[in-house]
Amino acid sequence: MGTPRIAVAAAALALLLSACAGGSDDGQPTDSDAATGGDVASRADAGSGTASALDDPSDPSFPDPLIDLDDLLSGGPPPDGIPSIDEPTFQDVADVDWLEDDEPVMSLTVGGETRAYPIRIMTWHEIVNDTVGGAPVTVTYCPLCNSGVAFGRIVDGEPTTFGVSGKLYADNLVMFDRRTESLWPQLTGQASVGALTGTQLDSIPMGSVGWAQFRTEHPDATVLSRDTGFERDYGLNPYVGYDDPDTDPIFPLPGEADERLPAKARVVGVTRRGESAAVPRDALAEAGVASLTLGGDRVVLWHVPGQRSALDSREIPEGEEIGTVAVFDPSVGKRSLDFERTRSGETVDEQTGSTWNVFGRATSGPLKGRELRPITHLDTFWFAWVAFQPDTDLVTP
Repeated sequence: MGTPRIAVAAAALALLLSACAGGSDDGQPTDSDAATGGDVASRADAGSGTASALDDPSDPSFPDPLIDLDDLLSGGPPPDGIPSIDEPTFQDVADVDWLEDDEPVMSLTVGGETRAYPIRIMTWHEIVNDTVGGAPVTVTYCPLCNSGVAFGRIVDGEPTTFGVSGKLYADNLVMFDRRTESLWPQLTGQASVGALTGTQLDSIPMGSVGWAQFRTEHPDATVLSRDTGFERDYGLNPYVGYDDPDTDPIFPLPGEADERLPAKARVVGVTRRGESAAVPRDALAEAGVASLTLGGDRVVLWHVPGQRSALDSREIPEGEEIGTVAVFDPSVGKRSLDFERTRSGETVDEQTGSTWNVFGRATSGPLKGRELRPITHLDTFWFAWVAFQPDTDLVTP
């Protein structure tokens, strides 16, 4: 019997709404600034005569929406009430002493530059507008779907920034661009309501890994700092117990429930050339390695220990161990590789016996130093994946 969704919703939303109204004693901006004065400033770019989907999603001047507006729900806070980080600051990995080994961070590499975005910060802001490797990017995390996705933030040839609209679709974060105030569900990266309806952002491979895994692989990288300009209990999880598979999503979901899995079963979802598949995370953890063919492309999925859930315990570093997953193109040059998990827990390729880490880099053997190409994937809940991929295959390795 699932925990009544109203109880979970009340606790989570009470924390978020109190944070939105919270002040700062040291002169830093507050969320009230972000939702009022900050909101006016951030929305100034939309003052070009274009109608705003934030103000009226059903404006007749818009193209037909890609989602049912009846399923576009208010999550509580107003636009920018959960403030994006638009001027992020970073620390060197060697200077970070406030992260625990197994707590989750999102790892992003663009143009040879690598950064970590700790979930303990992303939970409270959901969006970071950044520039990595010289490229304008938006890094996003939706706690209600446990989904981290990165996008290039070039729209119609020009960079823009994104904010948190305060609306949800299928319990998923709905972003808005600050140029036209169109609405973009995070799990598609596609403008679905407003002037830019149909416009697709370019997604960038990004994965959630344990902090120790990240700092070992990327000792010279940088980490999103807690100096955000907002007062938050970074490290506190406002969604305690949310990832319990026996609980329901907070808000009503569109369509009929797909009962092939419990709504909050964790899955790894992959789409290639119009075909999609979801692999249950617990089955992947047991197998260690899974291989799929989607749209004619082979992909390989890995699971290794070393990461805790951000949605379990009150303190994120105390969450349940769930491990780290990754998805790659299993080829090096013209050679296609097959992988297996050894009894000692190592991932090796069958062709050369080389050993590979969770970042897709060969750490020993004939292919030492070679790297696999990461594949964009979603590490999320079943209800979220199937809401956007209703025709998905469900594959158990």
